[in-house]
Amino acid sequence: MKRSSTAAQPGRAPAFLALACVGFIASAPIAHAAGPDTAPADASDDDKAAQDRTAQDRNEQIIVTGERGEELQGPKATARVVNTPRSVVVLPAQVIEQTGSASLADALRTVPGITFGAAEGGNPIGDRPFIRGFDSQGSTFVDGVRDVAAQTREVFATEQVQIVRGSDSTLGGRGSAGGSINIISKLPQETDFIRATGSYGTDDYKRVTLDVNRKLTDTIGFRVAAMWHDQDFAERDAIWARRWGVAPSLTLGLGTDTRLTLSYYYLESHELPDSGIPFLYTIGNAPGTGEIWTTPALGDITTAGGTKGHVSRDTFYGLKSRDFRDATTNQVTMRVEHDFGTVTLRNTSRFTRNDQSYIFLLPDDSQGNVYGTAATNPTTGPAGTRGDVLTGGYVWRRGNTRYGYTDALTNQTDLYGTFDTGSVKHSFAVGAEFSFEKARRGAFVSASGSTVSPRCNAATIARYYCTSLFNPNPNDPWVNYSSDTSTVQTPIVKGLPSSETQNEAETMSVYGFDSITLMPSLILNLGLRYDHFKSKVTPPIVAPATTSFSLERTDDLINWQAGLVFKPTANTSLYASYATAATPPNSLLGEGQEPNSLGTTNTAAALALLDSLKVEKTKSYEVGAKANLFDEQLALSVAAFQTDTDNARTTGPDGNIEFIGSRRIRGIEATFNGNITKWLTVFGGYTHLDPKIVDGGFTALTAPAVVVGGATIQPAKTVLVQSVTTGRQATQTAKDSFTLWADVKPIERLSFGGGAFYSGRQFGGYADNRSATQNAAGVATVNPATKVLSRTIPGYWRFDARMSYKVTDNIDLSVNVNNLTNETYFTQVYSSHYASIAPGRSAFATVGVKF
Repeated sequence: MKRSSTAAQPGRAPAFLALACVGFIASAPIAHAAGPDTAPADASDDDKAAQDRTAQDRNEQIIVTGERGEELQGPKATARVVNTPRSVVVLPAQVIEQTGSASLADALRTVPGITFGAAEGGNPIGDRPFIRGFDSQGSTFVDGVRDVAAQTREVFATEQVQIVRGSDSTLGGRGSAGGSINIISKLPQETDFIRATGSYGTDDYKRVTLDVNRKLTDTIGFRVAAMWHDQDFAERDAIWARRWGVAPSLTLGLGTDTRLTLSYYYLESHELPDSGIPFLYTIGNAPGTGEIWTTPALGDITTAGGTKGHVSRDTFYGLKSRDFRDATTNQVTMRVEHDFGTVTLRNTSRFTRNDQSYIFLLPDDSQGNVYGTAATNPTTGPAGTRGDVLTGGYVWRRGNTRYGYTDALTNQTDLYGTFDTGSVKHSFAVGAEFSFEKARRGAFVSASGSTVSPRCNAATIARYYCTSLFNPNPNDPWVNYSSDTSTVQTPIVKGLPSSETQNEAETMSVYGFDSITLMPSLILNLGLRYDHFKSKVTPPIVAPATTSFSLERTDDLINWQAGLVFKPTANTSLYASYATAATPPNSLLGEGQEPNSLGTTNTAAALALLDSLKVEKTKSYEVGAKANLFDEQLALSVAAFQTDTDNARTTGPDGNIEFIGSRRIRGIEATFNGNITKWLTVFGGYTHLDPKIVDGGFTALTAPAVVVGGATIQPAKTVLVQSVTTGRQATQTAKDSFTLWADVKPIERLSFGGGAFYSGRQFGGYADNRSATQNAAGVATVNPATKVLSRTIPGYWRFDARMSYKVTDNIDLSVNVNNLTNETYFTQVYSSHYASIAPGRSAFATVGVKF
């Protein structure tokens, strides 16, 4: 580890020459509805015979995970899914389309065991999926290349999504404690086609997509996917989203031994972001004793002052004149491949830039202003003069702001294929990765009442810093002032370059995998990876300093995986596996919730902490069974697992930062994907988790000073107590989840689809009211908690429906209805302040044309 304090020109991005990479994923083979049949190395004669289907069957059926149409696509896919000793879900394009998913978050909600986290900074609005109880924002990949930036991803250029569950830093590098998500892009194919769709629906929903593939010559293929999207949101007042994107790609040498693919992806988004509903109680004003669950303040509410009112599901606390989110993604990729018989050499290079700016309304309850802290408001003294509101019924319109960009330059080289050593068959992959990532961010200069306490009084209400819990008006004529107390109006501007924070990371990696068929019924799967991860942060310049400094750290990560597969038959398997993951400090580069940052000061204590930082370590144990039934048309799997995490950063018993935090996630999973019959297709599964915080560290209490006769006998003292989180359910994770999407075709041209989705209760955070006192001798006493507050959102069922009719061979019509029963439910929960609410019932019709 190295640290440094160096002078730097504020705002200047250092030049970089780093090649980067990440080609990945998984032992998860890819399944497409079109493409040549290529049986993988571990395929038996029975496997190969199962590929003899007619073209008509292919067109009529969804090709499932077990189908080998593209089994070897992806360098690290050294085995078929049925022979991969870990839990893998492949979400095909057909299910994404049928469910009406327009974003990655929409698509992933059809996969059991995935929840979404909320935040207040870093990534409060973008994709933040949790897999098996672990934040997987930094473990999201596009065609095997890490995509760490905070963003909301589209699906118009997505062929399928692969989810690998369990610790998998061996596959993807740093992070990946609970699993990884790999988005497979639409690239040129050997068959010409045009597919266009146009959708229109309730709440002014409009969407147009285009997917064109052309074989320009025998060996040159071109494909372009494009999208335009504009919508409001059902029963969410004022919220809207607009975006457009295009993704062209060109392959030279299509169908030959040597191929060059060039691709570009562009997405531009503009929206009024949805901030959800604040929680009703804080630990300071929650009535009652014992275990108290507080939920978002929705429905009929009575405040501490006795005011009664109703908060409807369409209530929005934001401001049209202030709040916004703008984002763009630019991604350029070049891939070169050459086949040497059964071995392929591939090199992938990519440059990505993500820009994001937002002012995000966070409905803040931190001072008890929602429920209230008193039965009456003060009428005398300074509080009376200010007109402080303590009786509740108000929400502080806290404005979280950010602007910035994330750049990533990546390069990956892979050598993969098959060979035999006597009777033993090997399907291998070895490779190296080099990457450079840089994230720079700042904040807008905007006044929103953050310096006023208590938050809500006559002046802050008059300035619309606080608004009614029951009847907020997003059209309030809010203006920005130079400060919370100034009367001088001023535009919202970006902070100075010297106030910006920059994070950089360099990674060098080597890895190897081998799926070893010891005998037809026994396969050994091995993987090993080494990562050299160097991270640097350049904090803002804080007066009176005039020059910046940088803090650096280097970590060397070694991860491995091993699994054994026993095959009773060619299309079934039993397996056991072990895998590790490592999450180094500053893994997210400040683009998400960074629990183990490098810090932003260079004091002696801060530098000592920088020296002592540890890598968070995770290990997973898993056993399971898989089967491909009905001539490979239905893939089934079941798994039981345990994931343990150690070295989590937390407060130690002496008040210092230590790495003693730990979590344990146990669970079972079952998935199904494919055709039960030619007229019934299903996708989904069930996940049960026991997500437990084994050790949450310690919490500091302050024992007030002892004063006798005006003299301080004992100064205030800090007392450490075990964190309230210890032994409780891990946050932002549901114990039980179930998803089912089914499509029924009663006659040749007509189909009916339906979805049932369940997610159990989730917790955002915990608090208690323990306190500490001391006597004149300095002996401290901890007063036990009389109440423990859990911020939570309840479980829910959601049902969707779809009907589709094929008018001609080239034209089809469909109607989707989402949230069929108009269920009121919450999709994300933050550790404090608020939870995100889902839209109400909506419907849209789609016309699809293909040639």
